Amino acid sequence: MSGTLIVPVVDEGLGNSAYLVDLGNGRALGVDVSRDLRAVRAAADRHSLKIAFAADTHLHADFLSGARQLAAEDGAQILASAAGHRAFDHRGLADGDEADLGGLTLRAWATPGHTTEHLAYLLLDGAQLLGVFTGGSLLVGAVARTDLSGPEQTEALARSQYASLGRLLALPDATPVYPTHGAGSFCSAPPGAERTTTIGREKATNPLLAAGGEDVFVKVLVASLGTFPGYFLRLPEENRRGPAVVPAIPALAPLTPGQVVAMQNDGGQVIDVRPVAHYAAGHIPGSLAIPMREVFATWLGWLVPDPASLLVIVADPGQDLGEVIWQALKIGYENLAGTLVGGMPAWEAAGQPVAGTPLLIPRQVDPATVIDVRQASEYSTGHLPGARNIELGALDGRAAGLETGPVVTMCGHGERAASAASVLERAGHTAVAVLAGGPPDWADATGLVLERGA
Repeated sequence: MSGTLIVPVVDEGLGNSAYLVDLGNGRALGVDVSRDLRAVRAAADRHSLKIAFAADTHLHADFLSGARQLAAEDGAQILASAAGHRAFDHRGLADGDEADLGGLTLRAWATPGHTTEHLAYLLLDGAQLLGVFTGGSLLVGAVARTDLSGPEQTEALARSQYASLGRLLALPDATPVYPTHGAGSFCSAPPGAERTTTIGREKATNPLLAAGGEDVFVKVLVASLGTFPGYFLRLPEENRRGPAVVPAIPALAPLTPGQVVAMQNDGGQVIDVRPVAHYAAGHIPGSLAIPMREVFATWLGWLVPDPASLLVIVADPGQDLGEVIWQALKIGYENLAGTLVGGMPAWEAAGQPVAGTPLLIPRQVDPATVIDVRQASEYSTGHLPGARNIELGALDGRAAGLETGPVVTMCGHGERAASAASVLERAGHTAVAVLAGGPPDWADATGLVLERGA
């Protein structure tokens, strides 16, 4: 099958790629497909394909697998590591096992490191190697993190990752490499537009592969590991048990202001998905701002630790509630109570209280009051002089201990800053404002120089 079609399906929000492989006769292989099948379905429809096989390279930490959904809806056979001990019907593969795809062959290679049971898949047409799906082992310009199984296993898995990379790098230089994790993934990948690569290119350009031996590789990799959302520790087990099949296209129930009040009083979480300026102009007291964008799922999972939390959505007219639903479902948040009918105008018309958060321009900000909620790696590249760095994911745990004076939250654009302001307001802080824009905007507006380093 010379010229086999391999279609990347990119989730920009999670920084991941799934893949569709045309097997001929209208059949396809799906690799590392998430529970949100919309983009994969659209790609399959464009090429008149039905997914016959669903292969997972590992027990994913950043999304729920769509393999069970594909088995239920399409009759797809699930292929996965036997060492993963999945608790649902699948074909378990060990090192060297092969799956006949009806012309092409998928050969499993044990490549532990990112996880203990990780597999890479070699795609073969007879003796011809068409490519390798590397999941969370070899990435474009990087390798995936090894600390998702607990700190006690981080170094041992880093050493396993080194050995697995050595095995992969023995493949011919021209071999196409199809990683799952890419730019934007908290499973570790540098910024960049490229999602696929080759063995030869990674040999020549991947900085971790030039680290200078196993011990140096381990030291550099472990030192590079930043924070990650807490839900990453929960999803591997959910993927092992098997995500529930979504029985129908979900929808959000309409809720009156009175119902929203009752749910909030009963412990429900109000999630405001509107743009930053709309949230700042007026919002439900105690709501959590997570502006709707591609990374919504990541921040929902980070800021609402309990997936069983009852979620009430506040949106603007015209916002895509289906996108909210699927981003929640793909990380296991299924307790979606509904959405406030009529949005904030209906809330205000019902006489309910409204809170506001000042939205400031750079010249209105005293840097000494700023909490920069970006990742530490972002903060070190340039920040306002004197600004403190508390990552957004850590802010809730530190909010009660912060002084009660004026605070201005900021990030790179404003979305995370709005989330941070809502976290502080929920913790009882009353003098909170949001800086619109990021450090370069502040520097341009004030003519002052950013600080660098931690």
